[in-house]
Amino acid sequence: MGLSTHVLDTMHGTPAAGMTVALYTTQGGAATLVRRFQLNKDGRNPDGPLYRDAELREGTYRLVFDVAGYFRGRGVDLPEPPFLDQVTLDFGVARPQEHYHVPLLVSPWSYSTYRGS
Repeated sequence: MGLSTHVLDTMHGTPAAGMTVALYTTQGGAATLVRRFQLNKDGRNPDGPLYRDAELREGTYRLVFDVAGYFRGRGVDLPEPPFLDQVTLDFGVARPQEHYHVPLLVSPWSYSTYRGS
């Protein structure tokens, strides 16, 4: 069923439009960049799922969200260094026939994630 992500800016109560996100596959200590993209006005990948149904494989993945860059772009005065710069989420896909949705709820000082539907 594929892999998707969605980011909500909890400071402003909006989708995190314009945030840069990178997707990697991981194996051991090595990470291989799959794609980098900017979230659309809904806080989602403008090209749809990151992996579509049959493309998703069992294994480990990493999503890296440029949180500090996004909030600076929104005019938020962040300290240097910022409390959150890049938020990195490492996760595993055990059942690639299921849908894996990885949402991020984020502010300059906190974040939360879960496996969504």
